[in-house]
Amino acid sequence: MAWGQPSGAPALDLFTMQVDMVVIRLIPEETARKHQLLPLQRAGATLKVAMADPSNFLAIDEIRFMTGLTVEPIVAPAAAVREAIERHYGSVEVVEPQQQVDQALIGFIDEEEAESVELEEEIDDGSFNLAEMEKAAEGAPVIRLVNHILTDAVRRGASDIHMEPYEREFRVRLRVDGILQPVMTPPLRMRDALISRVKIMAKLDIAEKRLPQDGRILLRLNHEGKKKQIDLRVSVLPTLHGEKVVMRLLDKENLRLDMTQLGFEPESLAKFQKAIFKPYGMVLVTGPTGSGKTNTLYSSIAQLNKPETNILTAEDPVEFQISGINQVQVREQIGLTFAAALRSFLRQDPNIILVGEIRDFETAEIAIKAALTGHLVLSTLHTNDAPSTVSRLMNMGIEPFLVATSVHLICAQRLVRRLCPACKVPENPGQKALLSAGFTNEELRKVKVYGPKGCPKCLDRGYKGRVGLYEVMEIGEEIRDLILAGGSAIDLRRKSIERGMVTLRRSGLAKVMEGTTSLEEIIRETVL
Repeated sequence: MAWGQPSGAPALDLFTMQVDMVVIRLIPEETARKHQLLPLQRAGATLKVAMADPSNFLAIDEIRFMTGLTVEPIVAPAAAVREAIERHYGSVEVVEPQQQVDQALIGFIDEEEAESVELEEEIDDGSFNLAEMEKAAEGAPVIRLVNHILTDAVRRGASDIHMEPYEREFRVRLRVDGILQPVMTPPLRMRDALISRVKIMAKLDIAEKRLPQDGRILLRLNHEGKKKQIDLRVSVLPTLHGEKVVMRLLDKENLRLDMTQLGFEPESLAKFQKAIFKPYGMVLVTGPTGSGKTNTLYSSIAQLNKPETNILTAEDPVEFQISGINQVQVREQIGLTFAAALRSFLRQDPNIILVGEIRDFETAEIAIKAALTGHLVLSTLHTNDAPSTVSRLMNMGIEPFLVATSVHLICAQRLVRRLCPACKVPENPGQKALLSAGFTNEELRKVKVYGPKGCPKCLDRGYKGRVGLYEVMEIGEEIRDLILAGGSAIDLRRKSIERGMVTLRRSGLAKVMEGTTSLEEIIRETVL
């Protein structure tokens, strides 16, 4: 039934009904108590809501705006609604009320100092009205909804916010612990106003809808009783049905600089720390985007950050600012590439150089020469595992003898979700599944496998936070000889395992035996 036709709404008895906590969280407790209503069930874009007064159009409209869903009111006795509110909201962590969203947002400060790319000034006036667009973007409902999206992302611990336009819907998704999840579908007519609001906050050109744009927002808000500052990197991309916006949330409080807390096995951590405390040479951290490489590098230079040490970094972008370290923002559009920055670094009397990413032969060549001339160089590459990094460097054009003599250690890594300690439950996947995952017969007799369940503390996901898996390959004499002899990645992998390297899969299985993560997560992120 549509919310505009409440008079014929069906009656309902709430005393025996138990509502899913995921649905309960769609409406803040304060709103539920104010309007005496309870969310019951979500079916697609429709939310069924129990109400004592289904003709309360103000409440229905507020819920519809807050959730982005069509509201279907269902009649229930006032006493039953009150009892149900006490029963359900008493067992769930209180969500920040919608009425507090504006208060939580202290202010937006734009600190983007990058030179902007010159855009074409010609505007297709027939496609939109700029004045109307600005007016819509500054409207109170639009501002409230954008503020709510941002604060909700912070509350959930999201790393990215996706605002995606399609032909028949406008979708908002959050990436939480590496997994994208839909959170709302605002009305399609609000699409342009919402995107324009974000672009205004990021100081982007709202009239330019044909070219990608990048900006930055500094968000200050009150979260869990304390002031919090979060840097948002905004990327706008023109798509078939409008502009898609992705905002990456960079929260310095989530940056772990204690290497013992990242998830290294003790033997792997000892090898890594031994390599980064050498006076020269190269240490490479590899893995796909979003695997925690930046955190590992920052943790490394935090340990090396001493008054007598000169540390220079070239990053794209500079994600976190660390006191005592000279950080350079790469700007390729003006010629400040990784290679150009590296050349300048060598004239700055450095002890340690961090290169955000080795993308091409030129950068790799300069980095290796720096490592061979008395500097410690830390950098990243995109490869699947540690042994294949050697092949990647040689495919770039680096000679095998340069790789063998300059690189001291390669660390491959992944991130997997941590099981929520409050609700994880034992699982029995069977001996066949455990053996195929890589457990030995001896380990089968003592391993206890846990899986996700879901509770209010983890927002019914079963997982809370992430932990790293690490594969650390030392370049010792035997590995060095193998590289010089033209050994393949398979040969390097076999020899490294013989010498005690813990592979990504074995690192993951260790986390399973500790009860830190699930077998499903390890199989999803690693291979045998």
